[in-house]
Amino acid sequence: MSNNVHLGHTARKRFGQNFLTDEGIIGRIVAAIAPSNDYTCVEIGPGLGAITEPVAALIDTLNVVELDKDLVERLQSHPTLSHKLKINQGDALKFDFGSLVEPGKQMKVFGNLPYNISTPLMFHLFDYAEHIHSMHFMLQKEVVLRLSASPGTKAYGKLTVMAQYHCQVVPVIAVPPGSFVPPPKVDSAVVRLVPHKVNPHPCQDLGTLNHVVSNAFNMRRKTLRNNLKKLFSDEEFASLNIDATKRPEDISVEQYVALANLYLTKDK
Repeated sequence: MSNNVHLGHTARKRFGQNFLTDEGIIGRIVAAIAPSNDYTCVEIGPGLGAITEPVAALIDTLNVVELDKDLVERLQSHPTLSHKLKINQGDALKFDFGSLVEPGKQMKVFGNLPYNISTPLMFHLFDYAEHIHSMHFMLQKEVVLRLSASPGTKAYGKLTVMAQYHCQVVPVIAVPPGSFVPPPKVDSAVVRLVPHKVNPHPCQDLGTLNHVVSNAFNMRRKTLRNNLKKLFSDEEFASLNIDATKRPEDISVEQYVALANLYLTKDK
């Protein structure tokens, strides 16, 4: 998340860079993250430091993961930031976030995520959920709507089910295009993801949950029975009190977990 346009960095299309310059929005995002030395703070894609600077001002050390070598060099020679940053140059999708865990501290992770990596990166971070207190991400507004959707709505889909399986999801700040340079063509929003400390509906195997949910949403306009006929019989749906004539977006996270757990008992 970045401003400081006077640093003369040209936004690069290939990294999907739009730099955040609206001070009011920046202040609200920092307040939402609530950085403190009680947590290990991690920024993904600091860019030119719009969020990095005000966050680093509140804490002793900020870990950053940045792919762009030019931006890494800028951060390394930054007059006020360089001594506060622990910089990891590389791809956040492959990064071992477990390597940043400090004894007795949970992580606060935040970043302005390019559209093309936002979903796989969130799934990568879910692997570290036990170490994470909260995540704040700036995303395209439509992705935030999908993450936070309720069953029975158009935005509800595979991403919704898998994200809400791991986390409580709350949209926190709407960010209009004019808050960035250059202005993106879409609306953005900041979402807060808080991993469940105790999962309300534990699944015995996440790969199986993913398999069931992927198949269910394969064709949104078809019924659950149609999409999952290779996996479950009508009797099995009935045994879980799930109406097989419903569409995939009408089934709750808890019900998808129940289906996945049932499927695991059949495998044995």
